[in-house]
Amino acid sequence: MSILEQLLAARQSGARLLAVLLDPEKQGVAELNDFFRRIESLPVTHFLVGGSTGSGPATDTLVRALKARTHLPVVLFPGSSDQLSDAADGLLFLSLLSGRNPEYLIGQQVQAAAVLRQAPYEVLATAYLLLDGGNESAVQRVSETLPLSQENSELIVDTAFAAQLLGFKLLYLEAGSGAAVPVRESVIEQVFNTVDLPLVVGGGIRSKSALEAAYRAGATMVVVGTAFEKEFSEF
Repeated sequence: MSILEQLLAARQSGARLLAVLLDPEKQGVAELNDFFRRIESLPVTHFLVGGSTGSGPATDTLVRALKARTHLPVVLFPGSSDQLSDAADGLLFLSLLSGRNPEYLIGQQVQAAAVLRQAPYEVLATAYLLLDGGNESAVQRVSETLPLSQENSELIVDTAFAAQLLGFKLLYLEAGSGAAVPVRESVIEQVFNTVDLPLVVGGGIRSKSALEAAYRAGATMVVVGTAFEKEFSEF
């Protein structure tokens, strides 16, 4: 089953997918043994690799190390067109629809196109919506775009529905790494009730209660990153 098929099936059945995001600039290969020990009790279904900054070689090294340790899908979550690896199982081909910077709407995607024509992995067209998580995120700084206010749920829903009309396969609602507040349940629920796409939700999820809230509202996959870099006990 492809990664997209897994997500579509989970969306339809209500199955809960959990992805751990690893940043190649922060996660050393030498520390992977400890990392896997710390997450062994968690129901992880996927790994994402990427960050707002970083290099291709570091990404490739981490992806290959993960593939040697797990049978779970390892999916690229790149911040730029050079953060790729042939060893990955898939790529979230992100377009930052919440912003109006052409570099992250289509520019980086065009730069990656020549490489992706030969890509041995699954490429998933993903609409990426950055929402206000209560502080300035790395995505906001790098992309030089403003997040969508969670107070304006109508704009978020309209942007999500536009993504569906444009033919995107996935919708990623992102509060930003280290967000003070996660994506609101009400926002997730409104988007879930409007679009038919699998919903990936990340940013600011530091506890089991926050994880459950995202699933309850309609998240197909929840992504946790910063919480695993610091403290796991709340999960």
